[in-house]
Amino acid sequence: MQETRQHLKALRDLMRRLNVAATIIPGTDPHHSEYVNDHWKLREWLTGFTGSNGTAVITADEALLWTDSRYYLQAEQQLADSGFTLMRENGDQADPTREEWLAEHLEEDGVIAIDGRLFTVMEASRLERFCGENGFMFATEFDVADRVWNDRPALPDQPAYVHDEALAGETVADKIDRVMQSVESLGADAMFISALDEIAWLLNLRGSDVEFTPVVTAYAFLSAKDRSLFIDKRKVTNEVERHLKQYDVRVRDYDDVTRYLERRSEHDTVLVDPNTVSDTMANAMPCQKVYAASPITALKAIKNEVQVAGFRQAMEHDGAAMVRLLKWVEEMAPGGTVTELDVWERGKQERARCETYRGDSFAMIAAYKEHGAIVHYEPDANSASTLHGEGLLLIDSGGQYLNGTTDLTRTITLGTPTANEIHDYTLVLKGHLALARAQWPDGLCGVNLDVLARLPLWQEGLAYWHGTGHGVGHFLGCHEGPHNIRAEQNPVPLRPGMVVSNEPGLYRARRYGIRTENLLLVMPGDENEEFGRFLRFETLTLCPYDLRLVDRAMLTPGEVEQINAYHHEVRDRLTPLLNADEAQWLAQRTQEL
Repeated sequence: MQETRQHLKALRDLMRRLNVAATIIPGTDPHHSEYVNDHWKLREWLTGFTGSNGTAVITADEALLWTDSRYYLQAEQQLADSGFTLMRENGDQADPTREEWLAEHLEEDGVIAIDGRLFTVMEASRLERFCGENGFMFATEFDVADRVWNDRPALPDQPAYVHDEALAGETVADKIDRVMQSVESLGADAMFISALDEIAWLLNLRGSDVEFTPVVTAYAFLSAKDRSLFIDKRKVTNEVERHLKQYDVRVRDYDDVTRYLERRSEHDTVLVDPNTVSDTMANAMPCQKVYAASPITALKAIKNEVQVAGFRQAMEHDGAAMVRLLKWVEEMAPGGTVTELDVWERGKQERARCETYRGDSFAMIAAYKEHGAIVHYEPDANSASTLHGEGLLLIDSGGQYLNGTTDLTRTITLGTPTANEIHDYTLVLKGHLALARAQWPDGLCGVNLDVLARLPLWQEGLAYWHGTGHGVGHFLGCHEGPHNIRAEQNPVPLRPGMVVSNEPGLYRARRYGIRTENLLLVMPGDENEEFGRFLRFETLTLCPYDLRLVDRAMLTPGEVEQINAYHHEVRDRLTPLLNADEAQWLAQRTQEL
């Protein structure tokens, strides 16, 4: 990690020249995306850590990186000899928070400097308040990447493209009307939009600027008088230009956004989402601001009938691809010639057989044996294990299709499973099944259901520390809000039309990991005069469980019936997409318990 230490030295030299005591570097971009293009991977360039969640703190003498329990094992490996120390954010090994550590280690009047483009209004406000309470100075114009990253990759320049209304299920005009109604109800007459997935949804545009998420880099401004899209004009094809023009959306240069905001009248009232708009952009506006959650987040979370139908179609093609992949893995593993990376490549090849496939929805996790215990493990040329005819393989993967986004996880055995492997797999499966068959009163949130997936593990003194479920976009982000299913409080109720994952797991360090994941659609359930309306789930994902890892004696009759019914549907819907050998393999893997 000599290169990382050189990067760290360059940053500290800059800090010394500018009298900066500490800087904080998150792993995001000015749009606060989960995945970022190479131009904005500053934290990765500096630390060597590639996980999607991680924040670095650097002082003259210390360099630390905070991340959550999904990435502990990965961070330990990637930060080794990098000059950075791992700090754990949660679980039973949690370290002091960033603020606690800074309060203890910095001297009074020390300057904490950040790049305000990489911090939301909410994040910067909290830091400013923290600095004031602890006697530190606070600066927000510390543009580290521009100053020390000499071989920085250029911004992507691939063109945007139109997401057909026949797939989106709603016109741009209708979406803008709905958004502006919400904006006006919040006391504003305009809205500034920074989140790339929100702009893509609103304008029925897609792009390839960010890996795994089909978005284009842009800002947008909406008001009764002006609809502006700030984008690199090289990305605007004739088709995109015609599409935007019919909805009176004016194309402006991406770099003009700050000057545009600075010219807003002080009489304007602009809605700004403090959790997605950067501190730099918000401060550029001299007008009145209403700080509130973006209404787009909630609107795009509810999938319309066209989108739901698209999800179901995408799941069939994705399930067929996974069947072909699992069959291939089982046949090839005993030969000792296939690696975890080969599994990833084969998975992409199988998905690419569908004409609506546009790439993976995240980096596939193909984790063999002990690698499965690294929750977000990503194989590379140095770490990839070779498969053999024994042990567990965890495959967590998904695809971006024009008609939907997929995300599923299956854990399979490549040989004769041990009693412990079977027992652990069945416990995870029981939690997965319990959540899938849940019915609950309308108005409850994901936190109210989370315990269903965890209870079988808890009863044996076992646990997992990640969330149970995340929202999923429609040909957009694989991880989206505002809803989720996790132990932490989230006040957003689950509503019909929302898509959410169901992925309990169990991880035995240096032995194996087990996770089972399907995507669920929130649907209307029972309704009666006495108790009101209930909601339930429809399982969207179509892929067999590995019955060789199931201890039938641990299952209730209802769970056995649930598995058999699911496998019957998987077999019926996927068989027409498979050849004879593949269909026979699927029939064997979906035999009734």
